[in-house]
Amino acid sequence: MSFVKFLFSKTFLKQIALAVLVLVVLCFILLKWLNVSTNHGDFETVPDLKGKSISVAQVELGDNNLVMQIQDSANYNPDYPKFSVIEQDPIAGAKVKKDRKIYITLNPSGYRKIRVPDGLIDKTFRQVKPTLEALGFKIGKISYVDNLGKDVVLKLSHKGKPLEAGEKLAKTSVIDLVLGNGNRP
Repeated sequence: MSFVKFLFSKTFLKQIALAVLVLVVLCFILLKWLNVSTNHGDFETVPDLKGKSISVAQVELGDNNLVMQIQDSANYNPDYPKFSVIEQDPIAGAKVKKDRKIYITLNPSGYRKIRVPDGLIDKTFRQVKPTLEALGFKIGKISYVDNLGKDVVLKLSHKGKPLEAGEKLAKTSVIDLVLGNGNRP
C-alpha cells in the first residue's frame, strides 16, 4: 500500500475524525472548567480607602472579600491624618476578583529626617540656599556679622541651636543662617 492510498483510506480518515472530536470535547471541558474555577463574571468593587485609618480600611476590605497589602510609607502628606491611607492600587470603584490584594500606602507620622550636608560653611549664600532647598529644608532668618567674605555662610542654626554637618532634621525644618557682611571685623 502506498503512502498516498493510506492517507485516503477509511481507517486513517476515521482516526483523524476521532482525534478532532476528542480535541473539541477536551477544549469544551477545559473552557467550562476555567469559567467555574476563575469565577468568571463574579467581581468585587474596591472601596475608597483614602483618608481612612488602617483598622477601618482592613474592615472595609474584609467586608468586600479583599486583602490589604501595605506598601512603603515614605512620603508624608500633611493633608491626611497620621497613619491613614493616602494611595491605593487598584483605585476605588475598580472591579476585581475575590481575595485580590489591594496595595495601600500609609501616611507616616511626620516628615522623614534628612542629614544636614557637609561643606556648607564658608560657601556663599547663593550656593548654600539651593542645596538646602533641594533637600527640603526652608531658609529662615538671615543675619549678618562683620566678616570679610560678603554673603559667605558662617553658621547654621535650627531653633536657636547651632547645627553641625551630619545632624538629622525633619524635612521642611527651618534653618537660620549667619552670613558675612563684607566688612572687616
